[in-house]
Amino acid sequence: MTSIIITCPSCGTKNRIPAAKQHLSPKCGKCSKQLNPASQAIPVELDDFDFQSFIEDSTLPVMVDFYSNTCGPCKAIAPLINHLAKEYHGKVIIAKLNTGDNPGTSMHYKIRGVPSLFFFKKGQVVDQIVGAPPEGQLRQKLDSMY
Repeated sequence: MTSIIITCPSCGTKNRIPAAKQHLSPKCGKCSKQLNPASQAIPVELDDFDFQSFIEDSTLPVMVDFYSNTCGPCKAIAPLINHLAKEYHGKVIIAKLNTGDNPGTSMHYKIRGVPSLFFFKKGQVVDQIVGAPPEGQLRQKLDSMY
């Protein structure tokens, strides 16, 4: 499981926060002060095992990037996806799913081309984009989610 390290601004303690829980208002393990992971937020890496429960349990809208490690356009938009995870932290959860490693979820959502970006609200697909969209189009879609 991927995690991020956040240093508490109050006591200086380094806290390891699982990426899948970074949106849940984490607190410092030593002094219990609120931590702000926005500057270090990363996309949540999902798999076949936890995908459905994560999407259904999320209180925030979720954008999932269905990608492949061998896909050129996927590699091209990866830096944008990583940046958007920081920028939209607390508004929209940015997640990723490797289609090669997770065929069950990919088949369920009928992923035929990557990248495919799916937008979920309350566990339901509300929109999707197949291919690497321009940054402006993606930002517009994310802004309409919250």
